[in-house]
Order: sequence, then C-alpha cells, then structure tokens
Amino acid sequence: QVQLVESGGGLVQAGGSLRLSCAASKRTFSSYAMGWFRQAPGKEREFVVGTRWSGSRIYYADSVKGRFTISRDNAKNTVYLHMNSLKPEDTAVYYCAATTRIVPGTDPYEYDYWGQGTQVTVSS
Repeated sequence: QVQLVESGGGLVQAGGSLRLSCAASKRTFSSYAMGWFRQAPGKEREFVVGTRWSGSRIYYADSVKGRFTISRDNAKNTVYLHMNSLKPEDTAVYYCAATTRIVPGTDPYEYDYWGQGTQVTVSS
C-alpha cells in the first residue's frame, strides 16, 4: 500500500506559477511511474502529466505542454508538478497517482494509488 499526500495548492492569478508536491509513504516509491491528474467541477478526471520511475521520460497532455512539467526526487519519495503561465481553465483539484505500469498512462483506471487532491484556483 502506498499513501500519497499532495500539497502546494492555492489561489494564484492568471500568468502565475505554482509547484505542487506529492509525498509518498513507501520506500519503493522509485519503482512506480507517477502521474498528475486534475478534475474540475462537473468534468471528468483528466491526465495532466506523467513520468516513468526514473524520471527519464515525461508525458504531457496537450493542454499543458510548454507550461507544466513533472519532476521526481526518489531519495525524498516525492514527485512535483511545476505549473507556469497558469490560466483560469487550469482551475481544478489536482491529484497525484502511482502505477506499477512502466509507462504512466492517461487513463485513471491504470493507476493503483491516489492522493486526496489539492485545490488550485486561477483567477483572471
């Protein structure tokens, strides 16, 4: 069992930046591919960005490419979501998730463990 705890959400103006953190409880964190998802009110949960266990490959949703990125520090059992040039449409609850699959997929059902989510609100 892996417990994931997100932090770093908040209110930011359009054009601003935020960094979200996701701390994992398990020492084998480095064996999991990680993804960030988001869910806005009335919408389905959508993939944002993901990375393999080594951090060597990153996969982006088109909507965030060039603005968001993901990094991980396996020594600290933590993965980060770096968000720049934020837009009001980025407003959502952001979740980190872990999967035993090699490639972090875009389907939420491919993930085994989820954090509780952190709210990001971007004002115009």
